[in-house]
Amino acid sequence: MARIYVTRHLPGDAIDRLRAAHDVEVWPEDGPPPHDEFVARAREADALLTMLTERMDAAFLAEAAPLRGVANYAVGTDNVDLAAATAAGVPVGNTPDVLTDATADLAFALLLAAARRIRDADEAVRTGNWPTWSPGAFLGHDVAGATLGIVGYGRIGRAVARRGEGFGMEIVHNSRSGGTSLDELLRRCDYVSLHAPLTPDTRGLIGERELGLMKSTAILVNTARGELVQTAALERALRDGTIAGAGLDVTDPEPLPPDHPLLQAPNLTVLPHIGSATRTTREKMADMAAGNLMAALAGERMPYCANPEVYER
Repeated sequence: MARIYVTRHLPGDAIDRLRAAHDVEVWPEDGPPPHDEFVARAREADALLTMLTERMDAAFLAEAAPLRGVANYAVGTDNVDLAAATAAGVPVGNTPDVLTDATADLAFALLLAAARRIRDADEAVRTGNWPTWSPGAFLGHDVAGATLGIVGYGRIGRAVARRGEGFGMEIVHNSRSGGTSLDELLRRCDYVSLHAPLTPDTRGLIGERELGLMKSTAILVNTARGELVQTAALERALRDGTIAGAGLDVTDPEPLPPDHPLLQAPNLTVLPHIGSATRTTREKMADMAAGNLMAALAGERMPYCANPEVYER
């Protein structure tokens, strides 16, 4: 029986399945464990089931050794130094594919909400600031027939493109494998939706220069990673009218403090990182993460391994 440390409660019965075979401890609070607490628990564990909030670099892996596996409850693994994990002989699992449609749905929901000023209109009703119907009130932007730019044309980016096609949108894409240049995409598109992975090359990808290339009527959507966008530059662009609006499911920092200046910017819709937040998706993610750990602890290959080269050692 191995010892597993889980850094958050998970929906569904995945934790019960792990407990049927192993000794499982779950961090009891909604937020992430403090780093020192995480390190202390990791030292006592054989395997970890973690969120994107848990940073695992070479120093952490040395402190926590020997680990038999890490299951990340996410598609991304930018919180883990995969090269260091491979060098330490630690397989790292993730949860690919399962959240593609849920995240694409949310990206398009943000696009529509920002385009049609849903947040502003809802707030007006709730605060009584809607005395009568007016021809000039809450004017937004057309979606049907507009041009949609997809930055990062992987599974989720392609799924968002399919949704755009259903609205009769022209699709322009940019990715590592080709497509339109980023500058040209930003100049042409009425909507820009970010789906690139976070890497050293993409960190801060959208800054003051890039926002300045966009149309003044354009809207930026980010459901990928907050660090793709330079927060201060986005705030200025919204305040100055450089772009018309933004819809964010991810931010930098995350979570945003309630007094953060970005939250005072106009024409902004912000969500608390809920791209995968459907019951079916989150339960499937938990099942995949548990399956990764069960395999690792049985001495088998993780079915969803982010560093498969670890098995070549």
